[in-house]
Amino acid sequence: MSRRLSRLLIVALMSACAASGALAAGKTSKSTKKTTTPPPPALVWRGDYATARGVVDDVAKAYEKSGKGRIDVQPFNTASGLDAVEHGLADIAGSARSSYGDAESNLLFTPVAFDALVMVTHPSNSVPNLTVKQLHDIYLGKITNWRDVGGKDAPINLYAVASPGDGVEYSLRRLIFGRGNQPVAAPRLYVNTAKLEEAVTLDPNALGVTTLSGVVGNAKVRMISIEGVAPSLSTVSDGSYQLYTPLFLVTNKESPKAAQISAFMDFLLTDQVKGLARAHHLVPYVEAHQLAENDKARREKLLAEAGVKADVVADPVLTEPQRPTVPGAAPASAADATAAASSEKAPEGKSAMAARAAENTAASGAAAGQTYTVAKGDALSTIAKKYSVTVAQLKDWNHLSNDNVKVGQVLQVTGN
Repeated sequence: MSRRLSRLLIVALMSACAASGALAAGKTSKSTKKTTTPPPPALVWRGDYATARGVVDDVAKAYEKSGKGRIDVQPFNTASGLDAVEHGLADIAGSARSSYGDAESNLLFTPVAFDALVMVTHPSNSVPNLTVKQLHDIYLGKITNWRDVGGKDAPINLYAVASPGDGVEYSLRRLIFGRGNQPVAAPRLYVNTAKLEEAVTLDPNALGVTTLSGVVGNAKVRMISIEGVAPSLSTVSDGSYQLYTPLFLVTNKESPKAAQISAFMDFLLTDQVKGLARAHHLVPYVEAHQLAENDKARREKLLAEAGVKADVVADPVLTEPQRPTVPGAAPASAADATAAASSEKAPEGKSAMAARAAENTAASGAAAGQTYTVAKGDALSTIAKKYSVTVAQLKDWNHLSNDNVKVGQVLQVTGN
């Protein structure tokens, strides 16, 4: 082979190697461009077993399946969830109570469903019904034997969950005593309703409170009627079963994950989630405004039946779900708008208090069922249906000449 031919072959080989290297580099560059943005971190939910079993478990699965995000569910009890959200250790808490002591707290309570507070006993216990007065006296230790309420001669072993750590226990005591921190004659205390239910299944003389969503279909316990009405989805929906309570999802107003939480709250309003709630024998909150509106009258009636003389103020529950304000976004409700206006005018250090005051004012009006802020997609007919009134009544109360309404318009929705 000539020297010239050898040189040509060497040059050809070097060119081929260079081309291969460039091609490989191009492929590497292209593959780098195909990398996807990592998904946002999961929202951490922590709270009571009642809300976990009734609302969150199935909703979390549906939320993840929809591709919108992921919820890390950590059930234990109400107090642990509220404390975790308050201190930034969790994003959402579940609660069967609407407040947590500190008036200056950053916690925002959003009602999502109504559940029944149910008294459960062992299946072998023959007592079918208790009156509110009997229940009141059992918790005070005035009635201690099943024979005094129509049962066998045996002690009533009253089981309870530590209150005020548990929202279910707190809510029941508030209904029959007028205050959730009422001391009771219950020597057997448990950390949550799940543990209480397990204990009831082992004791023929047991009595304790839990939720309808927690024990429906559980043949190992038996639910006792109250004032002759059995707890069920229908009797809670129509208000005939009086021991019902809102279930709340609780968030921090200053959460750095406000946008994620807001998206999750939007998901809670879908028909899919409402269907999941009903499947657990829960009444979706947005479909039962009358239960919130009748709350004060119901509490007064229960306390009168229990023989308690007390002034009753309805819990400041909201008629529509709220969520933490997303930085840069328009206010999601009238309460948010008022709070935003207040914070712009208030001196430094007072803006948070002004915002909370605005929210409390809006919540109080909503609980009384007096006003409704028109949202996108609303029509006068749908608002009338939501509050079980007529279009003519809405037009009369609000001095409307036609059926047109505007987003943000505040309407009177009762004749009071």
